[in-house]
Parts: sequence; C-alpha cells; structure tokens
Amino acid sequence: MLFTKTSLLYRYWLRPFAFQLDAEDAHLLTFRMAKWGDLLLWQEKSDKRLAKEVFGLQFPNPVGLAAGLDKNAELLPIWEKLGFGFVEIGTVTPRPQEGNPRPRLFRLLADQGIINRMGFNNEGVEVIAERLKKQKTNLIIGGNIGKNKTTPNEEAVEDYLICFEKLFDYVHYFVVNVSSPNTPNLRALQEKEPLLHILNSLQKENQEKENPKPILLKIAPDLTDSQLDEIIEVVLEAKIDGIIATNTTISREGLKTMASKIEEIGNGGLSGQPLRERSTEVVKYLAQKSAGKIPIIAVGGVASPAQAQEKLEAGASLVQVYTGLIYEGPALIGKIKDYILRKSEKK
Repeated sequence: MLFTKTSLLYRYWLRPFAFQLDAEDAHLLTFRMAKWGDLLLWQEKSDKRLAKEVFGLQFPNPVGLAAGLDKNAELLPIWEKLGFGFVEIGTVTPRPQEGNPRPRLFRLLADQGIINRMGFNNEGVEVIAERLKKQKTNLIIGGNIGKNKTTPNEEAVEDYLICFEKLFDYVHYFVVNVSSPNTPNLRALQEKEPLLHILNSLQKENQEKENPKPILLKIAPDLTDSQLDEIIEVVLEAKIDGIIATNTTISREGLKTMASKIEEIGNGGLSGQPLRERSTEVVKYLAQKSAGKIPIIAVGGVASPAQAQEKLEAGASLVQVYTGLIYEGPALIGKIKDYILRKSEKK
C-alpha cells in the first residue's frame, strides 16, 4: 500500500511539476527540497534476508544508486532513508570543475530515457572528502573516480591516484570511470595498455594499505565482444574486484523520439530504457565468459522490479538505478526489493 501511494504521489503530482522544468533545474530543485524535507522522510528498513556479501562487503540489500545523481555526496542520509543498500558518489575529480556548458541534460519522454553531457561537474575531491568525513550513514558508499578534463590521458593515472588517496578513508569501494562519453578522449583509456597502467598503479597503492578496498571498473555498453574479452583479461590480470556494466551509450538506434529532436540535442550519453537490452547483454556476456569469476554490478535501463531481476538473472550480483528513479520515483526502490525477496522465496 505504501508503494502504491508513493507511486501515485510521484506520478500524478511531483513528476508532472518537475518535468515542466528544465531537466537540470529540476534536479537542483529536487536536491534543495530533499535537504529541507529530510526530517519528514520515513526510514525504509531493509529485510535482513536481502543482505548480500559481494567482494568482501556486506550490502544490506542489492539495490544501489548509480553514480552521477549525487556527485558531491550531498544526500547520503536521504538515500539511506529511501531504502538503498549502497550509493555511488561521483564521478569525483582531483580539482573542481564546472563541466560542459548548459543545457547538458535532456529527457526523452517517448523513450523513458535521458541524454546527458554533464562532463564530470563536481566540487573536487577535497570538498567531497571533507563532506563524507562529516556525514554519518550506514550505507555502503562507492567512490567513482575520474580525471579532470584538462589532464592529458598520458597523465591520467595521477588524477586517479589523487582521488584514491583522498577518498580512501571515507568510501567502501572504488570505481574507475574510463567510460563516460562526455570527457574528450576518456574512453581511449579503456584500451588494454593504458587501462592496465591505471589499474595496476591503483592496486599497488591499494595493497600497501592496512585494509585494501575493492576496486571496480566501469565500462561502456558500446564495446565489441573482442573488447569485452580484453576487459576480462585486464580485470583478471590486475586482480581488481569487479565490473560495473554499463555506463551510458553513444548509440541512438531504435529511438521513438523524433530524429530532429535527437539531432538538436547533440552529443551525450544516453541512459534509461533504450540502454536496457544492451546493458543486460553485456552483463550476460561478461558473466558467461568469465565463468562467474568477476562480480558484476548491473546498471542501465532498470525501471521496474522485473528489469532489476533480469539483470540479476543475467549474472549480476547487485543492481543500480538512476534514470528509472527519475521516471518512476522513490517507490521503485522498495518495489524492487520486495520483488527480489518474493522471487528468492519461490526458489
């Protein structure tokens, strides 16, 4: 009943209001309202039967918030109250950066998708680390790290190492983001040689710590099977802990939105329902090719409980939502958890 009431409130009141605004203005307004309304939120408790251990961490439930929504770690207590088991902050860069010029966030209503070209806009690792230090939460927190736009690819490893060191005491796991389409030439770092250099450098620092943290790699959905094979080789060779599949896509195939509008929007990463099928294909391919040796966090086109379950059945250990949360509202989290629990009880 609570899920139903929340869904109706969001669908017939909050979402229509927010969707009248520019997408980024709606995002900023929602964050301001969430901070103001924090004390009014109920605390969504996770059923202990949903707890899951993945790469040595005990997740209270398998539903997480994907990187990009709370880049600066501003709303962690609220995500916990809404029932998430984990939250990924970032992408965080060493220095603050404004990102790409606005407008840079666009809804595709006919496709239940979003195109963004935000460009790693964030307050910088120093500010974010200090905020994490002050916030109290029981959430599992992932730190998604990247390089500044002005840092040449040849020097990218230094940016990743800076973020790793600054965030180490405040996050539970790290995600190396080399797959965003919105930072020029970033995806070139997915090639085997530069990627191994970054991951091996991070692992070297990690293994020198008293309690090393899990390191994951976030990959693009636009990789070919042979490139995915290389990714598996790199992950196993560098001995990192898992893969996040997938980031946004640069593909525009099969969209219902008019081609003229897509052309007008221009460049950016596409997320939401248009990404669902490809993201699931990548998860399944990685799980099968690695014989289940590599834990996978699935993200891309999760807007219903059945779609979350689809990712788990494809071989993922955990799922994340982002665009689905924008279209379906916060009740989606509880619905997914309830569905997963009922499915597991039937086995």
